[in-house]
Amino acid sequence: MERCAMIFSDHVSAHGRAAPSLGFIVNPVAGMGGSVGLKGTDGEAIVREAIRRGASPLAGQRAAKAITRLTASLPQVNVLTVAGPMGEQVAREAGIEPSVLNLSHVGSSTSSDTRKAAQSMAELGVDLILFAGGDGTARDILSASRNQVPMLGVPAGVKMHSAVFGTTPANAGQLAALFLAGSPRALLRDAEVMDLDEDAIRAGTVSAQLYGYVRSPFERRLVQNAKAGSVPGENEALNAVARQVAEGMRDGTIYILGPGTTTRRVADALGIPSTLLGVDAVLDRKVIGLDLNEQALLRIIGGRQAEILVSVLGGQGSLFGRGNQQISAEVIRRVGRDRIKVISTAEKLISLPSGALQVDTGDPEIDTMLTGHIPVITGPNRTMLVKVRI
Repeated sequence: MERCAMIFSDHVSAHGRAAPSLGFIVNPVAGMGGSVGLKGTDGEAIVREAIRRGASPLAGQRAAKAITRLTASLPQVNVLTVAGPMGEQVAREAGIEPSVLNLSHVGSSTSSDTRKAAQSMAELGVDLILFAGGDGTARDILSASRNQVPMLGVPAGVKMHSAVFGTTPANAGQLAALFLAGSPRALLRDAEVMDLDEDAIRAGTVSAQLYGYVRSPFERRLVQNAKAGSVPGENEALNAVARQVAEGMRDGTIYILGPGTTTRRVADALGIPSTLLGVDAVLDRKVIGLDLNEQALLRIIGGRQAEILVSVLGGQGSLFGRGNQQISAEVIRRVGRDRIKVISTAEKLISLPSGALQVDTGDPEIDTMLTGHIPVITGPNRTMLVKVRI
């Protein structure tokens, strides 16, 4: 590592000043469990199961969008990364010649590998660690860096409840560039690092935990907040909405119920079982599939008419791309924008920090299709038109 440190510290900008330094870490297996309904990819056994179900790595592609946007805005930046798929491959494919950590004890993509890389980057004094992953990756970097260096996440996981993530990969890259360039728009804040217990999720319960705070760049439009829970008084309104939605279901139409307690209320109103953090399908007021992955949803839809029922992720305003990756861009394309029903309380919408809903499906065409204004059901016979943006 000594040689890497020497080479890394010698890099200067074209103006003779030391160029800003970026630690770049990619968790290549992050997000693989999303579309196949695994709620995450923490642990080697879950990664193997995701591959068995046909999942393919997407974190590298999302990391590439971020690093490309960063270097387009800030060409003079020293990038320190990890060999192979944990960063070097993505950087070189983006046209960057990075310094590569010589850590012989680092393997390929385990939690331990991430921590070792983050610790080395913190010790070498990088200005920012930009990582591609989810909440588990954020936890690992927080633990290893001991809050010695700011960090910013490229959203690439299944679970992204922490407040360290950009709203999209490109926005994460733009925010990183603003921060490294010293822009007054990119302020540092104390951001929550949170995570859910994946085993508890698969068992049908939610067990969220705050693991700490980290200094993270912030610009309201470019970064998400931590997920927020319900506030008192919402239950009655949501129950009334759920009853109305259930009563209005048409025979012969397939209804895809997204994850969360809000959509679970619709299932409760129908008197049918549901998956708290999974995606279910209903036909003629009966369950035809529980905890479905992307491929199962596509098979069920076939050429039939379908609708999607989803809720808003409190605090973040995420509509698609956070915790509901089973409802993929292709599923949305098959169903159509006009057959998406969004349920939320007016209070949750009013409290959105950006005043808009966010989409990040990974497909630019579908993300663009979803932008504009969408009606959100907020009460019996009440809707609000809310802006959707990328």
